Amino acid sequence: METLVEDREDYSWRDVTLPILIPIAPEAEPELERETGERRRGRDILIAVDHGPKSKHAFDWALIHLCRLADTVHLLHAVSSVNNEVVYQSSQVLMEKLAVEAFQVAMVRTVARIVEGDTGKVICKEAEKLKPAAVVLGTRGRGIVQRVLQGSVSEYCFRHCKSAPVIIVPGKEAGDESLI
Repeated sequence: METLVEDREDYSWRDVTLPILIPIAPEAEPELERETGERRRGRDILIAVDHGPKSKHAFDWALIHLCRLADTVHLLHAVSSVNNEVVYQSSQVLMEKLAVEAFQVAMVRTVARIVEGDTGKVICKEAEKLKPAAVVLGTRGRGIVQRVLQGSVSEYCFRHCKSAPVIIVPGKEAGDESLI
């Protein structure tokens, strides 16, 4: 574990070591040399994930509608403690599955990080450091009363994330199957 100090707050995180089975996409093909700027280099796309089906739906949406070859998907999962091995192991398994799927579906490179802290603040801090092309997250599906009383991570990110556009993917309809 490595601890970073930013804005006078402790900021703990652990990078996830993804399986070597995922091939690494080549950096730049000769036929792509004529392309310039962001398109050739690829973009960074931050996707906040958890173990829920609405998060998986947002991940799938991002792969299908947003990602393109040469992009790097940064998976981010916020937990209460990065030192809890049970939580870390289950989160690592989730990240590995999503990384394999990201490569199979969109042929993108994946970087995964499990971060300790308040989910909305953690997402905004990671976005500030990374400066991604977009921040993608799903909705939890709370009613208006629960959102007012408890708050919403997606609303927090929408209001406070200034370094990238925030894409909030609505959940699937109630009758649809779970994606995880």
